Amino acid sequence: MGKKLSFDRECSLFSSKRLEDIAILRFKKGFLFHIIDLRNRDTLLAYLDHISKTDSIKVVVIIGCPDKTGSEEYIRFYHQVIGSSLGITSIQRVYNVVDQFILRVVDLNKIVVHANRGKVISLFFNMSLACDYRIVTDNTVFQNPYLDLGTVPKGGGAFFLSKMLGASKAYEILLSSKDLTAHEALRLGIVDKVVPVNEFEETVMDVAHTFARKPRRTLEGIKKFLNNSMKDLKENLELEDEEINKIISNSDFWKELR
Repeated sequence: MGKKLSFDRECSLFSSKRLEDIAILRFKKGFLFHIIDLRNRDTLLAYLDHISKTDSIKVVVIIGCPDKTGSEEYIRFYHQVIGSSLGITSIQRVYNVVDQFILRVVDLNKIVVHANRGKVISLFFNMSLACDYRIVTDNTVFQNPYLDLGTVPKGGGAFFLSKMLGASKAYEILLSSKDLTAHEALRLGIVDKVVPVNEFEETVMDVAHTFARKPRRTLEGIKKFLNNSMKDLKENLELEDEEINKIISNSDFWKELR
């Protein structure tokens, strides 16, 4: 018999714990660098699979690391992989894990609450769009670093935003070099709640408990109905990967990046 997975986990990528019928996953600093390690990928995906098979869990809370440097971190990642032994493979690994994570979250038979703060790059924001409810602090800003790199957005942003806001507004957000503030995102309806920093943790858990008080089968059914329109998501994520691979496989891209 295999070893039973615990809900209380600690690894370089994330920490997690269980609080009654809620599973809480907190990402740590350096997500882009840690996720290159295939052991971290396997640990993350196994944890989500474990949650999906546990009927007593109703809600999953995913909390982004507060110690992020936004666009600066994303651009630094690209610069660092230039001289690494994995090179382009590092980028491909990150995006492969992002694809798998997003598809797992959408298919997960639980309500997923995403919470974040500070400088949030488009990659992490797009990952949050796969979740069912989004909370950010009032000092949160969303950034598009791929514009500075000359690449395209990763994480299903075009897919989710076009469904939520329509194509023209999605174009505007995806092609904007200006930071999108928390309150602007709330007005657009792409986040659900904005709270002061000192009320962040309490509000996140209040929202999670509100969902958890609903019948499990009702939560599962409604999520299944609402996500029925996500059937083209996998194809969209694969198209993103194709376009990014075309860009980063071009030697001119790396010469310009240097």
